[in-house]
Amino acid sequence: MSKLTHFNEQGAAHMVNIGDKSISHRIAIACGSISMQEDTLDLIKDGGHKKGDVLGIARTAGIMGAKKTSELIPLCHPLALTHINIDLNIDETKSLIYCECRAETDGKTGVEMEALTAVQITLLTIYDMCKAVDRGMVMSGIQLLEKSGGKSGHWKR
Repeated sequence: MSKLTHFNEQGAAHMVNIGDKSISHRIAIACGSISMQEDTLDLIKDGGHKKGDVLGIARTAGIMGAKKTSELIPLCHPLALTHINIDLNIDETKSLIYCECRAETDGKTGVEMEALTAVQITLLTIYDMCKAVDRGMVMSGIQLLEKSGGKSGHWKR
């Protein structure tokens, strides 16, 4: 016979009630990077990868990921995003690609999770597209840089 665990309301997972919160313009900026072998970076930079435009496809995947954040993270509210921007910058001296995402909405809850998800999905897409030539790539430094809007106001790392 299997044992069932019962959770009362205090122990059950639940979505935060945002019904009484005010609508405000909310912005979140997140970043991260992926390091790789110099040859891998050269392939991406020169557009010589057989799968196509790695950075363009990764940017599109990041935007799609931000839009699906509430489907991926169980208690995350679905948001109507008003803007997503993903910047990718190549650092040849460190052999890495730096990703920064800015997410915006006019709503009752923040867009930090959407910005962080966009960064992760962007970097994962770069990894996926290049893993055949470089399985040792490392994603790191994924973090929130800044957020504004809402009751808690402005925060900057």
